Amino acid sequence: MFSKKRTFAAVALATGAAVALAGCAGGGAEPAGTLDPEEEVSLDLAFWGNDVRAELYNEAVAAFEEEYPNISVSTTFLGFPEFWEKRQTEAAGGNLPDVMQFDYSYLRQYSENGLLLELDPFLGGIIETDPLPQNILDIGVVADATYGIATSTNAWGLFTNPVLLEEAGVEEFAGGSWEDYTDWMSEITDAAGGEFWGGGDYTGRIQNFELQLRSEGSYLFSEDGEPGFDEARLTEFWESGQPIRDGIGIPQQTAEELAPLGAFDTANTASELTWDNFGAGYLGNLGEGYTELGLVAPPVTVEGAQDLYLKPSMLHAIAANTEHPEAAATLVNFLVNSPQSGEIFGTNRGLPASETALEAAELDPLSQQVRDYEASIADRLGDAPPVPIVGYGTLEEKFRQLGVELNFGTITVEEAVSQFFTEMDVVLNS
Repeated sequence: MFSKKRTFAAVALATGAAVALAGCAGGGAEPAGTLDPEEEVSLDLAFWGNDVRAELYNEAVAAFEEEYPNISVSTTFLGFPEFWEKRQTEAAGGNLPDVMQFDYSYLRQYSENGLLLELDPFLGGIIETDPLPQNILDIGVVADATYGIATSTNAWGLFTNPVLLEEAGVEEFAGGSWEDYTDWMSEITDAAGGEFWGGGDYTGRIQNFELQLRSEGSYLFSEDGEPGFDEARLTEFWESGQPIRDGIGIPQQTAEELAPLGAFDTANTASELTWDNFGAGYLGNLGEGYTELGLVAPPVTVEGAQDLYLKPSMLHAIAANTEHPEAAATLVNFLVNSPQSGEIFGTNRGLPASETALEAAELDPLSQQVRDYEASIADRLGDAPPVPIVGYGTLEEKFRQLGVELNFGTITVEEAVSQFFTEMDVVLNS
């Protein structure tokens, strides 16, 4: 999913002009009213996913229509890239679907161009807020207005491979600094004798840089798109990965040969820093012989800092051009908060953000592990950063690409920093 998001973040940036043109048709929030149970209403609901998710949405819609017989819902779904291509076309024509599954990285672009309905007038009314903690509600806020409601959440974590750890004779990562983590990876790599590695170069992921910045009281980008770091700080971060690139981590050429799978889910590395909802995919790819994974907190930069945060796996949003805002808000509330939604979707969309939906969801062992993990890091959870800036996906991908080049040794840290700041200047000022 990450690679698709990166690719189409670039599409979003490139087609921003079309969306901006459509923005003049957008509007602010309609006054919140009450749903008229006698009015016959038809809504369009669009989401991304596969046939499995489509069946779940069909089941949820059937339950919704049974509860609200005056509202009929037509559903459409596409793969993630195609979903956003379709939305771009609809945005330019001013005919977005009434209700949409929404990705965090597009929320700012669409809301700032007046394409999404402001949801604040419905909060605490049609859209129940008691089951949603304030930090979850805040996730969908852009410029002090709510435009999306998170269906589910995830947090950054460290997955480990218990089978490889046993083979290496190394205990689970016990926590500590980034240097401690590097030493732990080195111990595994040495013990494996070239059969596998302790991990990869964590400095190739912008999220690990963000964790360190948040620990220091800073950020990646402010609400206004200002970077919270300078060239010296990025240089320091990339230089810290040199020991990993010098033999501790998996060689880049080996990692490339594993594509489209990754080093972790092919059992070539014993650890991976990523979002905690990736576990199911990892287990599926690892296959026979794997029934569980380790999941522990990432390394610590500053003790006591609230460097972690909950991010939405996805949200639901309403088009500004909807003719039925109350009915659309009722559907959003059902898809996010209802026990039926929790029971039907389970963790297909991630760990349910709503307490009501979560209580009704049947959690498999891995989902329960993720729930326990997120509870375990409560003291490290701070406020989520502002909704990603327009073009964030482009910068995330550039950061990754430069990390690959650093691992290949085809670029110096100084050159990588210079290239990233050049790219950042283009994105932030376009």
